[in-house]
Amino acid sequence: MNKTIAIIKGDGIGPEIVTEAMAVLDTVAAKFGHTFTYQDAPMGGNAIDTFGVPLPDSSLETCMKSDSVLLGAVGGPKWDDQPADKRPERGLLKLRGAMGLYTNVRPARMFSDLSASCPLRPDIAAKGIDFVVVRELIGGVYFGEHSTAEVDGEQKATDIMAYSEHEIRRVAHVAFQMARKRRKRVTSIDKANVLDTSRLWRKTVTEVAKEYPDVELLHIYVDNAAMQIVRDPSQFDVIVTENLFGDILSDEASQITGSIGMIPSSSMGEGTRGLYEPIHGSAPDIAGQNKANPIGTILAAAMMLRYSFDMAAEADAIEAAVDATLKAGIRCGDIWQDGCTLVGCREMGAAIRSRI
Repeated sequence: MNKTIAIIKGDGIGPEIVTEAMAVLDTVAAKFGHTFTYQDAPMGGNAIDTFGVPLPDSSLETCMKSDSVLLGAVGGPKWDDQPADKRPERGLLKLRGAMGLYTNVRPARMFSDLSASCPLRPDIAAKGIDFVVVRELIGGVYFGEHSTAEVDGEQKATDIMAYSEHEIRRVAHVAFQMARKRRKRVTSIDKANVLDTSRLWRKTVTEVAKEYPDVELLHIYVDNAAMQIVRDPSQFDVIVTENLFGDILSDEASQITGSIGMIPSSSMGEGTRGLYEPIHGSAPDIAGQNKANPIGTILAAAMMLRYSFDMAAEADAIEAAVDATLKAGIRCGDIWQDGCTLVGCREMGAAIRSRI
């Protein structure tokens, strides 16, 4: 099988971790008889420096013509003083919108060999952490109208959160379909006691649930959800929520698994083309020092093989190699513990490749 992958290495540690993920993909291609062709698509702060915009038209065209997109990370303090429409993150929002990527899936799974890195009490961690956050990605306050104006002698800022029924319905279907393949439980997160958008969210998700009588549905408020994720994460199977809440809760969920550097994500719309990335940021403080953990990006590449290319065996091979590497006690700095072998980004990538 021949596939073209748009590569957005991005900023900070992005180039390092994406390079290791590409090397893993090349190992998979060689062993399973595939060909992966990579096309560079500059985006983020590096694109601002070179092209003056966070997402050049040429990069967007490359992504739209690809079979899928692999992203490292974008942004950093260097570009904090950019106008709002020129910040590195605006390139990512523009790309999601152009590709129609309305669903983000972030698994929160604690590898058994990393239980000592879990910040929760041992008795809580022992119950296990294995759930998925399904986040609506191109609606809500991030994509609403933003304005700042002077009112009565002071600055006043407004950000509009808006949702339509069809935006809620399509992401709810993704969550219920995923739950059917897991433990058949969906928890919908909202703030329906305060927000009109949340009341519409709850009503629409409840309607969609009628099409999945074999799946249990529970509604909880977002503040309670944040508490429950650290009190007893084992209660969750599939969480579905809107853009802002999902952004925050999925980061919380990733941290309790041991390290944010371990968690991949996929962003999908209609069709098979997706955007795959680790959920962490660009970590400019360790960029270029061979300290970054590439596992989140490598697992994102595995998700791409599974969901966009229908290569389940190949994805399994990568995930099994990651498991085997961790069981061998090989660790990057963010997940290191006594008795383990500390390695850098390149060495971790090589260790995983050797076990595929």
